[in-house]
Amino acid sequence: MFAFAPPTVFLLWFCWGVRQDRRQFRNAVLLGLTVLSLSLALLTQVDRLPERAAVLVYSLVFLLPVLAIMVLGGFLIANGLTMIRKEGRRPANLLSGLAGVGIFTVLALVATADYFGESKPYRSFILAVVLVTGYIAFLFLCFLGYAFLYGRIRVRGDVDYVVMLGSGLIGGERVPPLLASRLRTGLGIHRQQVARGGTAPVLLVSGGQGPDERLPEAEAMGRWLVAEGVDPGLVLEESRSRTTSENLRFSRSMMESADERYVCVVVTNNFHAFRAAMTARREGVRGQVLGSPTASYFWPSATIREFVAVFWEHRWVNAALCLLLVVLAVGLGMGM
Repeated sequence: MFAFAPPTVFLLWFCWGVRQDRRQFRNAVLLGLTVLSLSLALLTQVDRLPERAAVLVYSLVFLLPVLAIMVLGGFLIANGLTMIRKEGRRPANLLSGLAGVGIFTVLALVATADYFGESKPYRSFILAVVLVTGYIAFLFLCFLGYAFLYGRIRVRGDVDYVVMLGSGLIGGERVPPLLASRLRTGLGIHRQQVARGGTAPVLLVSGGQGPDERLPEAEAMGRWLVAEGVDPGLVLEESRSRTTSENLRFSRSMMESADERYVCVVVTNNFHAFRAAMTARREGVRGQVLGSPTASYFWPSATIREFVAVFWEHRWVNAALCLLLVVLAVGLGMGM
């Protein structure tokens, strides 16, 4: 049973990390390591199963992932075409399609390994591609799994502020559906707190004015809320920010100036919630982040974009580990 020691350690470490602060990417990695080490531990027990059960387990472990990867690749390519049709050909909209093409490219390279099997440099190259791709895929699954879990949290108790993060405006002045989803979620939190007898929280809308916008995003968001029946005295506008970090930093400053012991909840779209939570932690914001609904076709590409941003935020660590994997692949490939 020694094989179950690593997953136990990772699980306890994960639980401790979540208890300390849910908004850490380390929690996502620890969750992934828990699942991975548990899977390996269970594989060590397969020889104790009846033959048919063992065959089923090996099929699930080795065959199912390959089929799942192929289905995922096809889905991502189809989603990429949908994104182009509905959102245009901007680079951000191409991510899901490119990811799908990348999956089939890696599979094709692996399939050619036997054909060029006598070439040690080519073996090293294939091994490097597999190891680096596997590392990135592992981090992405960690991010995806923990982001899903983080998105299940709910507001507990009363809050003093509901902070809603801005996004681009339609025609430079109108609230788009993506931003309206955030505002509806924030307004719902406000009304639920009032309905249960709590103090009405201030609705703090955050967003500056972009170069192609006629007014600050915060102003457009404030108008939207007032049009929905919110008391203008309960709407607070932060109209200087240009990035998520500035959204949270400037909002925190406004909240702290009113009450240093404030409690808030931050609202953004669900694909952005976990990364916004990590940013909120870094900026010292006292509150968790909730995600509002997003159109299903938009979610895959947006989630990949969020992961790329998180990967880039830790680029030096990731670059060092990828380089280490390449060196390992070269050593193993040339030694075969």
